[in-house]
Amino acid sequence: MAKTKAKVEKLDPVWARILTEAEDAVRDEPLLGGLVHYSVLHHPTIERALSYRISLKLANGEMSEQILREICDEAHASDPDLALAARADIVAVYERDPACHRFLQPLLYFKGFQAIQSYRVANWLWRQGRQDLAYMFQMRCSEVFGVDIHPAAKIGRGIMIDHAHSIVIGETAVVGDNVSMLHSVTLGGTGKEEEDRHPKIGDGVLIGAGAKVLGNIKIGNCSRIAAGSVVLEEVPPMKTVAGVPARIVGEAGCSQPSINMDQLIRGGA
Repeated sequence: MAKTKAKVEKLDPVWARILTEAEDAVRDEPLLGGLVHYSVLHHPTIERALSYRISLKLANGEMSEQILREICDEAHASDPDLALAARADIVAVYERDPACHRFLQPLLYFKGFQAIQSYRVANWLWRQGRQDLAYMFQMRCSEVFGVDIHPAAKIGRGIMIDHAHSIVIGETAVVGDNVSMLHSVTLGGTGKEEEDRHPKIGDGVLIGAGAKVLGNIKIGNCSRIAAGSVVLEEVPPMKTVAGVPARIVGEAGCSQPSINMDQLIRGGA
C-alpha cells in the first residue's frame, strides 16, 4: 500500500494529495465517510472521480447518472487535457481563494470548479459534433450551479471562479489561462449578431464581481476589471479599468493580478 501511494504521488501529485486529504477528512468527520468514499476514495484516478462528481450533480429524471457518467468517462478517455486542466483549476482555487484550505474542497464543495469541469465535458461534446448533448450539459449546469457557459466557448487552464453565482459566458467568448473571476460576471454580446460577438479575455486577467464585458473586444493579458464595471472597449495589457462605461484608471498594480487577487484601486492603481 505504501509503495502504491508513493507511486501515485510521484505520477500524479494533485490526485495523491486529494486522496490524503480525503482520508484525513473521514478520520476527522466520520459522518462524511459515505460522501468522501463514493466521491474520492473509491476511484483509482482523478478522471474517474471527476466523472462521478459531475454525473451525480447533473443527473435528473431526463438523464440518468449512469449515462452521464459514461459520457464523462468517454470524454476523459478521449481527451487527457480535460483532467490536466482540472488539476490546474484545483491548484488555482487553492492558491487564490482564501476560503480554500485543501485540494479536496473544490472537488467536493465548490460549484465554480464543478461547473467548469462540467463545461469542459460539454465543450468536448461540442467539438465532437454532438451539439444537442452539449446543450443538455449546459442546461443542467445552469440549473444546478447557476453558471451558464456556452459549450462552444473556449476556456483555458488554471481558472478560478469564486462563489460562481450568475456567471454567463457566451458562445464565441475566449478565456485565457490563469484567469480569475468573481460572481455575477457576464462575458456577453451587444445585440443579435450571430458571428464572432463575445469578449476575448487574455491570460492572467482578474474580473471583479458583477463586471460585464460586452462585445467582440480584447481584454489584454494581466489586466484588471473592477467590480461592477461595464466594459465596452478594448483594454490594453496590464491596465485597470473601472466604471460604467469602464475607463482606464491606472496600471494593473502587479504582474499577476489574477493570482494576487488584489481588487483595490489605489492612487495610480
